[in-house]
Amino acid sequence: MGATLVAKDLAAGHGDRVLFSGLDLVVAPGDVVGLVGVNGAGKSTLLRTLAGLVPAEQGSIRLSPASANVGHLPQEPERRPGETVRAFLARRTGVAQAQSLMDAAAEALGSDKPGADDVYADSLERWLALGGADLEERTEDVVVELGLAVSLDQPMTALSGGQAARVGMASLLLSRYDIFLLDEPTNDLDLDGLERLEKFVTELRAGTVLVSHDREFLTRTVTRVVELDLAQQQIRSYGGGYTAYLAEREVARRHARQQYDEYANTVASLEARANSQRSWMDKGVKNARRKATDNDKIGRKFRSEATEKQASKVRQTERLIERLDVVEEPRKEWELRMTIAAAPRAGAVVATLHHAVVRRGSFTLGPVNLQIDWADRVAITGANGSGKSTLLATLLGRAQLDAGTSTLGPGVVVGEVDQARGLFDGDDLLLDAFNAAIPDWAPADVRTLLAKFGLKAAHVTRPTRTLSPGERTRAALALLQAKGVNLLVLDEPTNHLDLPAIEQLESALATYNGTLLLVTHDRRMLDAVSTNRHIEVANGKVTDH
Repeated sequence: MGATLVAKDLAAGHGDRVLFSGLDLVVAPGDVVGLVGVNGAGKSTLLRTLAGLVPAEQGSIRLSPASANVGHLPQEPERRPGETVRAFLARRTGVAQAQSLMDAAAEALGSDKPGADDVYADSLERWLALGGADLEERTEDVVVELGLAVSLDQPMTALSGGQAARVGMASLLLSRYDIFLLDEPTNDLDLDGLERLEKFVTELRAGTVLVSHDREFLTRTVTRVVELDLAQQQIRSYGGGYTAYLAEREVARRHARQQYDEYANTVASLEARANSQRSWMDKGVKNARRKATDNDKIGRKFRSEATEKQASKVRQTERLIERLDVVEEPRKEWELRMTIAAAPRAGAVVATLHHAVVRRGSFTLGPVNLQIDWADRVAITGANGSGKSTLLATLLGRAQLDAGTSTLGPGVVVGEVDQARGLFDGDDLLLDAFNAAIPDWAPADVRTLLAKFGLKAAHVTRPTRTLSPGERTRAALALLQAKGVNLLVLDEPTNHLDLPAIEQLESALATYNGTLLLVTHDRRMLDAVSTNRHIEVANGKVTDH
């Protein structure tokens, strides 16, 4: 069924910190609304509020019809211990909960409880609307379509990152919600998955609100953009797609700055005039006192009138200032200013693989013969599960080889942002985890650096596992700035980063002069970052173009 979501005057925050307020939003069938804003602006909070998972601090959310099914798909699908792929898909599509409610309603049918028949009818209708009747059949088809070579009875926790991403994609393709709320759906998807996701979103008849930092995906899918501007504490809605939003935002920012400059110049000019008038008035008073004599009544009256006229002019100028419409100065947005510290260059050969073979269960990488030379800038691409991360681990000497050899060259200093952001995903406090990586740094210096990456006092004393994915990624990037490297390894670095941070990372890579190994499915980044080699991985086979 077609459904519309209407939010009025919504507000949300963390403690005393306001994220947004006065937010109005209408999502009608066929709408694709892109939520944009820096990390921490409240995008995920807004999605959870729209989904009814957290209460609105202010305002209201209304669904029409009230029975519409809202699906919230978070950016990190929870992999519960013991949950099979089949159970995960049933949970993510909403069918599992609908089944549970229908089973409870069926048990109540034999009781004399008033309204039991109506409750069962409603629960059955919900189960059918969510696609419960043919979920098993559709699941088999989607699994084949996605080339997902895993058993549906396999635990989700046993899947690789690439396999889990494909299962997440399957859950989306199987969903039959009336309103879709998608939080970073492009994360971990390969190029094939991105194309499928774009097709799915653009062909949806249901209303959709999505958060994504994939610029190409936003360009191809959204019909409207809502910007949560944390710096200005404003919410702006832009009609048209993402490209139109960028152009309109730039014009709006330029006009805001011009309006403020004009206001500030007018105020400064009037205040200067008032100061001059006060100065003349003061001089007039002093002259009047100096020249005053008991028998000079006419002169005294003239000087008094002149002083009163000058005072009147001052009051007129002050009233002009008061009547001006105040224009607030646009607050400068916080910007990540990132560099990558360079270690002394390594030797001519950075890493080599000679007939290297790695076996992990039914998957085999290799045999691989590969040499990475000093200052090579290598883009590594391939489908999820093809072996890209395994190749990186093999090149870095971390993988257990079943055959062949792996060698890192002399003087190689590795800096890495791994796909799981594993260094900052534990029980250690962020400050302690960072200090362990760079023990020579004073804690005060660590705090200062992390603050430059948007990680302030409230972040550094938290266990790293409680940080958001975007915050963990920022911490990993901050470490690259603190620790000199000459072999930079980036595995899906744009996942969970906001758009300004992605652009800063691209700028930092442009000035980095060491060796680079870049794994990414971000199409804009592949275009923006200069590389001189392209390595493609497919089903464990490595091709050097």
